[in-house]
Amino acid sequence: MNVHRTSVYLLIITVIGLIALGLVMMSSTSAYAPESHGDATFLLRRQAAWLALGVCVFAVAAALDYHLLEKTWWIWFAVSLALLSLCYMHQFCHLINGSRRWIQLGPLKFQPSEFAKLSAVAAVAWVLSREPAHARQFVRGFLAPLGLAGVLMGVILPEVDLGCTALIGATTFILMFIAGTRLRYLVPMVVLGVAGIFVVAIKMPERIGRLMAYMNPDKYPKEAFQGLQGMIALGSGGVEGLGLGNGRQKMMYLPFAHTDFIFPVIGEELGLRCTLVVVFAYILFILCGAVIALRARDRFGMLLGFGVTVMIALQAAINIGVTTTMLPNKGLPLPFISYGGTNLVFCLLGVGILVNIYRHGVTDKEEKNGGVTLHAKVRKPLRMVRL
Repeated sequence: MNVHRTSVYLLIITVIGLIALGLVMMSSTSAYAPESHGDATFLLRRQAAWLALGVCVFAVAAALDYHLLEKTWWIWFAVSLALLSLCYMHQFCHLINGSRRWIQLGPLKFQPSEFAKLSAVAAVAWVLSREPAHARQFVRGFLAPLGLAGVLMGVILPEVDLGCTALIGATTFILMFIAGTRLRYLVPMVVLGVAGIFVVAIKMPERIGRLMAYMNPDKYPKEAFQGLQGMIALGSGGVEGLGLGNGRQKMMYLPFAHTDFIFPVIGEELGLRCTLVVVFAYILFILCGAVIALRARDRFGMLLGFGVTVMIALQAAINIGVTTTMLPNKGLPLPFISYGGTNLVFCLLGVGILVNIYRHGVTDKEEKNGGVTLHAKVRKPLRMVRL
């Protein structure tokens, strides 16, 4: 069995399936979205337009050598900072629900933080890929990657976007762990990171309200409203579901039913079986991405592949955790499914990078014959824990 080739085929089939499900749910929820004004095809048309752009981005990312990103990561990093800075200029910024996450350049409105996700992954992968031994050093293996990611996180956090900040931080931590950074450095970082997010949430009334609602939903019904309505949707769907288009929670009961809380709508209309298939699809995405990353011919490709896979998988996990009340509300869309053009394009860009890493990776025949020298060097430092 050609494991390497099978992994990329399964990856693409999984992504196509998730996108197709997303388009179906757009047609089901569009008429009830506030911005659609009753147009049953509004969201579907908009998402299809972004999908067309995302497919073009995917094709370019799959065709160009990913080593170009290794050489030019600092350019994308600088562009990310420039775009993020526009979120603080009223000429470009769109303030929605108290957050400055969107900017408009001409006819295009998007979230710069989505672009910053890839910049953070590329920057951290570049730093940790220079020399395997550097990953175990305090400055090169801990402070340098943390500092680069921290610059972007420091600009994103005041937007206010705790979800994206936590996502970049968690992905950076996992990449450092994979690269071989000492646990004596990583463990305190996790503790300080969680404490830092908690302190920041306390300073923001809306965010502390969400946190208190998560711990005591009965005492904070207003803040816990979304989560409770999401659970009602999941519960009312049962195993079989009410049928496509027959969901009731999307009818102005469940806010953001087409974006952040689309997972409960899937459960209500298509049932528990479909939600389990969605979860399995993301698990399959993780496995395929991991196989592709492990077969990369160099350390940068390996870390870049893992970074993209972890970023998308963590976002899916957080969204499902939030919509099932296992996590506080973070406002992150469900990858490939939720309505949102910027996130869809970023996710397809990530898939294109994974396909590119596959195209330049070690084949099954090479692996069977012992691989190549460079490949063996890449795999050696994946995780040798020494405290």
